[in-house]
Formats: sequence, structure tokens, C-alpha cells
Amino acid sequence: MSLPSLHPDLPDEALLQAMATGQQDALQELHRRYARLLYSLGHRMLRQTDDVESCVQDAFMNAWKHCARFDPARASAKTWLVSIAHHRFLQELRDRPDTPLEIEDWDAPTAAADPADRIMAEQAVQGLEPQQRELVELAYYRGYSHSELAIITGLPVGTVKSRLRTAIDRMRTHLGSGNAH
Repeated sequence: MSLPSLHPDLPDEALLQAMATGQQDALQELHRRYARLLYSLGHRMLRQTDDVESCVQDAFMNAWKHCARFDPARASAKTWLVSIAHHRFLQELRDRPDTPLEIEDWDAPTAAADPADRIMAEQAVQGLEPQQRELVELAYYRGYSHSELAIITGLPVGTVKSRLRTAIDRMRTHLGSGNAH
């Protein structure tokens, strides 16, 4: 059984449902839509092309294996895929030997797949207070845990968690619901 159409306007959620029935062309279409975005995030986090390629491939394979678990009430398909990839990138960072980077090395802008997505994300991050922006960048781009962030910043773990939660809420508000594809 194949998809009725791989029309570019077919919702991502419909593609995930098709993947759950074993339709590989649905996976190929999601890959076409989101691989560049995931590669951009991966390059910003990992900096090594071979590692990024491996992690993006793993992320799509995990999406294929677990697509039946996708719950559209919890997240959009795009958010779900980015989350899978982000977790894989973090695991790759944790598996590496400690090689600290200067803040200028990892904070340099990386071209995103879609300039509009990149601009919106940058605006959302730039709209944060400096302390929130630092926490978001350390947590999501460097992979530090809440307890590690507490040590780095000298803040209590509860304060780190609440500031991150507030920052993410502010970013969501800034981005609105413009994440549908």
C-alpha cells in the first residue's frame, strides 16, 4: 500500500501514520522536509560532519521504529523529529571525551535549512534575557544537565529549572504556532 499522494502539502502527521503502516515513501518525504534542519542543528552541536550524518540517520531510523508512539496532542511532527535528533546529538556529545570549546567556537551562527526558521529561532533566542539565553544555549546546544548548569552558573538547581522553563515558554510565545508544516 502506498500513499495516495506525496503531495508537498500532505501533513507531517499523515506521513507518520503512513510510516506506522510500513510505507517507506512517507519516511523519505519526512526526510526530504526535515533532514537539512536536523543537519543544521547537528552541525551547531557536534561540529563533525561524520558524527552529524550518523546521528541524523539514527534519528530518522528511531522515528521509523517508533512512529506508532507519536502523539499529535503532545507535539507537532516537526517538534517530535527535532526532539529525537536533539537527544541523539546530546548522547553523541556525552559519549565524546571532554574537549571544551571556547564560547566563541560553539556559539557561532550556523546556517539553517530554512532561512525563515533560522531567523525565527534566532529572534526567539535573542528575545530572551541574557541569563535565560545563556542557560538555553548551554542546555540545548552544549548538552549540559540541570545539575551541571547549577555548578557552572552557581545557581540552585531549582532556579536553573525554573529559568529554563520560563525561557522556553517565552520562546514558544514568540514563535507562536507557526511550526506546522
